Amino acid sequence: MQLSRRRFTLTATLGAVTGSVFAQEKWPSKPITYIVPFPAGGTTDVLGRLITQKLGAMLGTTIVVDNRGGAGGSLGSEIAARAAPDGYTLLGGTISSHAINVSLYPKLGYDPIKSFAPIALIGTNPVVLVVNQASPYKTLADVVAAAKAKKPLNSASAGSGTSQHLALELLNAKAGIAITHIPYKGSGPAIQDVMGGQVDMMFDTTVVAGPHVASGKLRALAVTSAKRLASMPNVPTVAESGVPGLADYEVISWQAVFAPAGTPRPIIDTLHTDISRILKEPDIQERIAKLGMQGADMTVEQFAAFQKAEVAKWAAVIKSANIKLE
Repeated sequence: MQLSRRRFTLTATLGAVTGSVFAQEKWPSKPITYIVPFPAGGTTDVLGRLITQKLGAMLGTTIVVDNRGGAGGSLGSEIAARAAPDGYTLLGGTISSHAINVSLYPKLGYDPIKSFAPIALIGTNPVVLVVNQASPYKTLADVVAAAKAKKPLNSASAGSGTSQHLALELLNAKAGIAITHIPYKGSGPAIQDVMGGQVDMMFDTTVVAGPHVASGKLRALAVTSAKRLASMPNVPTVAESGVPGLADYEVISWQAVFAPAGTPRPIIDTLHTDISRILKEPDIQERIAKLGMQGADMTVEQFAAFQKAEVAKWAAVIKSANIKLE
């Protein structure tokens, strides 16, 4: 295949027919649909609209954002998986839709790896473990010691199967403890109960928990990234806690762009190059930082390998914790 900035040639070979049938068309020659598998206003939606506005201008076409929320991103992702692999359907995928859900939902209508062509990792978002400011626990080691001493502890989350929930289950598995999970319908009510002392702790994003830490209502014990966060330089990572079994602990939520499997590689490469260029623009970097995210810079192959590792990682955690959703 040959690809210029605006044109490539698609060659189709028909089974027993001798020779080739050549079809030439400009790409893109019509609007592109960018499916967001979550309701409007969330992080995936905000990022999708930021990127597509600039991407459309680069490609010389209109990109229409189509919100198809439901089932933790599964419904919209299934729609994208069934779309024609012609470069006119893109998807804003996440750790939920493309790493976690395959192990949670027994009848998922797509395979997160086989059904999609990865294009670009937009950014990552670690979570932070917080307790009430009046809590007796000053460090993660204190929490683990109390749990090992059979003190009943509980941890809230924004819902079962979320990255916040799985961060707890990974901690339980690696540290050999059993902190009880309490699911809520969203981060708002969950973190209110942590601040009110009804729940001992919770993992949540820095966007949600950060302001309460800054105000003194919550105490941050550890962040789940491999390195400390610039926004919380005095908060150690989970791996720095000194607790046996946690040296390789890492949990990061992530946002990415996919296309249906079979989308021609020249289109994937063009989209990857343009999106990577967009992500390096200062205004986009500023907006990503305000969403509590860290920028990412992976090749298509690196991103594909990263996603496969994430699918395997969370499958093991979900199986170990016996988490099931219908």
